[in-house]
Amino acid sequence: MSTAKIQLQRSVGPIGASLFPINGMIGSGIFALPAVLVGAVGSFAPFMILVGFFLILPLIFVFSWLATRFDQTGGPVLYGKTAFGNFFGFQAGIGLYASSMVALAANTHVMVSYLAVIFPFLTDKTTSTITVVVWIILITLINILGMRKSVNSLGFLTLLKITPLVLLVLTAVFGNYKSPDILLPQFTEAETVILLTFYAFIGFEGVTVPAGEMTNPKRDLPRVLIFILASVSLLYILIIWSYSAILDEPTSQTNALAAAAEVALGEIGALMIVLAASFSIMANGFTGLIVSPRMAYGMSEQGMLPKWFAKIHPTFLTPANSIMFFGGFAAIFSLLGGFAALAAASTLSRIFTYFICTAALPILELREGKLTLLHSSTALIAAGSLVWIASQAKAETWITMGMIILAGSFLFLAARSR
Repeated sequence: MSTAKIQLQRSVGPIGASLFPINGMIGSGIFALPAVLVGAVGSFAPFMILVGFFLILPLIFVFSWLATRFDQTGGPVLYGKTAFGNFFGFQAGIGLYASSMVALAANTHVMVSYLAVIFPFLTDKTTSTITVVVWIILITLINILGMRKSVNSLGFLTLLKITPLVLLVLTAVFGNYKSPDILLPQFTEAETVILLTFYAFIGFEGVTVPAGEMTNPKRDLPRVLIFILASVSLLYILIIWSYSAILDEPTSQTNALAAAAEVALGEIGALMIVLAASFSIMANGFTGLIVSPRMAYGMSEQGMLPKWFAKIHPTFLTPANSIMFFGGFAAIFSLLGGFAALAAASTLSRIFTYFICTAALPILELREGKLTLLHSSTALIAAGSLVWIASQAKAETWITMGMIILAGSFLFLAARSR
């Protein structure tokens, strides 16, 4: 009888890995952000995405350099643990994990509300709640059945959500629409939306978590991170430009992109964007269900959570227990209200994680005697940006994040005591 330890299967190449940051960054925001930015800074809105691009670029470089050092599952948890020890490694992951679980529950409700425009029976509260729970259970089962099946499903959802957006851009480019004149906004107006342009890119870090299931993560992850950041930035710029060109007078309605599509393509265009938004939220939640359980698996592997979370299914070679735990509690949260406070702290939790990772890079290099000026200065710039962004958060958001850290500390101490 073989006593070899069952391990995760390395089956994800660079194309599959690219799906994680694409769907981490592109969720429901791309359907609302054009109207918000155009309303705030007018025709200068596409250039605000470039501001966000350069604001987050140093952080992307930091994660790229960290990714070349590790080929295990864990991502930020592993980076923080290696540099500062188990406690900070745990804190780098627990906020992301908790907020991702609640976000899956909340965003699935948003997805069903979009679909209710097409399927009116979903407006019934009981029916919509059942639909949410069934969908979460379904994607949980798909994730248990294997990473390759999960990546293939994610690829299909990505195609469904990107195609209508590309079609809208092509309509604006080749249609009889005049590009608006570029006018510089007042500095105070631009400053109010800089945070939004940064938030448009958060979620990229998820691709580093399942490194233990990638064929060559040290080589592929840096390339994927840089390429996808550039691609997503370009898509945002084109979508915002198309929205401005098609609509002479931008609207403030919730699904403003659908209004632009209706002008360009008629009712079928509006329907197309509503479906794209639904698929986008599906893919974003699906990505969370792939990535976050792997984070708990990595935390268990590092002794930060009970070993139960690290159990691998002998047939499907996936962290089945961790996936079931995450999906099960997300389904429970979907039946409850009151997760708005935790959802509000999710961005601040990510910034806390980013800061730990930013500090980890120079520490690891210094420990090895290989500290480089380029890496250190980039990490310092990234840390400065994060401190400024975090300073914009409201007091109640800080309190909520503090409660997450405190609760996580008790869980950590409980796991370590065992």
